[in-house]
Amino acid sequence: MRGGAGRIGLLAATGGVLVFLYVPIIIIGLYAFNGDRGQSWPIANWTVKWFGAALDNQSLHDAIVLSLQAALGATIIAMVLGTLAALAVHRFAFFGRETVSFILLLPIALPGIVTGMALNATFNTFSIPFTLFTIIAGHATFCVVTVYNNAIARMRRSSRSIEEASMDLGADTATTFRRVTLPVLRTALVAGGLLAFALSFDEVIVTTFTAGTQQTVPIWILSNLRLPNQRPIVNVVALVLILLSLIPVYLAQRMTRDTSGSGR
Repeated sequence: MRGGAGRIGLLAATGGVLVFLYVPIIIIGLYAFNGDRGQSWPIANWTVKWFGAALDNQSLHDAIVLSLQAALGATIIAMVLGTLAALAVHRFAFFGRETVSFILLLPIALPGIVTGMALNATFNTFSIPFTLFTIIAGHATFCVVTVYNNAIARMRRSSRSIEEASMDLGADTATTFRRVTLPVLRTALVAGGLLAFALSFDEVIVTTFTAGTQQTVPIWILSNLRLPNQRPIVNVVALVLILLSLIPVYLAQRMTRDTSGSGR
């Protein structure tokens, strides 16, 4: 009896958490089909005309292009630096290694507004204009952590014996990395890159301090949310972003799942 009651309680708690998390998202998705410009419940008029309006919005097009460029640039930097940092911390014993590991993880724990203010002050101090470069640099600060975490977690679960066997058979360090180490890390790096891309594309706080007058998609949403005539289009953009965000998160989750294949 107790076991049955406990199971029902856990299921009820799980359901409550899911409702708390996803009901607001569902409501935003429904408002994307609201025929009225105002948000009133229940929805009286249903339409898809706002999707066409979003497609014709040139400022939204520019914001999407800028967000894609920033996310791609930040992801590339994060994959290179995150992988190298993980290799250095995991493979080499040196003084202060744990401190270095802590410092690498710190940016993800710092409030975004603190990181944004620090970057803004740095760019202004060195008279660096706010361009795509500053956005990418700001996003890379937290994207590196995602790739680093994935890479070092995979290396800790992998045996070094296969690398040692490769070198014993005559392969040099570069060949061993390319044919042995990289295949072991491949799915972890791709998963980290997908998560980094998703985080960068949706980032708003750090971007506010590093974009200047430029508008990424999240900044565009904030700017247009204040305009009643644009709110229906904002709802459409929000729905599309929700659906698109599912893809990298789902793929990353699949790739990082513990399987017998990843162990080999």
